[in-house]
Amino acid sequence: MELLIIADTHLPKRARDLPDEVWRLAASVDVVVHAGDWVEAALLDRLEAAAKRVIGVYGNNDGPDLRARLPEVAVAELAGLRLAVVHETGPAKGRELRCARDYPDADVLVFGHSHIPWDSTAPNGLRLLNPGSPTDRRRQPRHTYLTARVDHGALAEVELHALPPR
Repeated sequence: MELLIIADTHLPKRARDLPDEVWRLAASVDVVVHAGDWVEAALLDRLEAAAKRVIGVYGNNDGPDLRARLPEVAVAELAGLRLAVVHETGPAKGRELRCARDYPDADVLVFGHSHIPWDSTAPNGLRLLNPGSPTDRRRQPRHTYLTARVDHGALAEVELHALPPR
């Protein structure tokens, strides 16, 4: 099972649209995971039309229309992998232990908010992933997103992709 993992798209405030590369992947993968801060529901509508499946949450910049359609925390089982998605996880210091405590039933936790790519593993084995942002790099050198594969209930081939400068 192939995944595209994005967050913090902030459309249309930070960019007019997702990069073409991200749209191509959205149409070809099995699941698109979005960890919040969509900003406008039009992107959710377009992703749902383009992708086979979308798992998303609302973020702190998402208004009532998105909050009515998306949960604060999403959980799903993907080919035996227990996935949780949330926008914010708090400060980087202590993140692994805090998330292991808060998401004890997850194998992988995808989060956003910081726009900073993150890939770590908590002592209990929980994998924490933040894709950065494909549209609002903030202090990062490039816009980013993640791809991953789920194989026999495990996360495999997680790759951070840096987009070319716009």
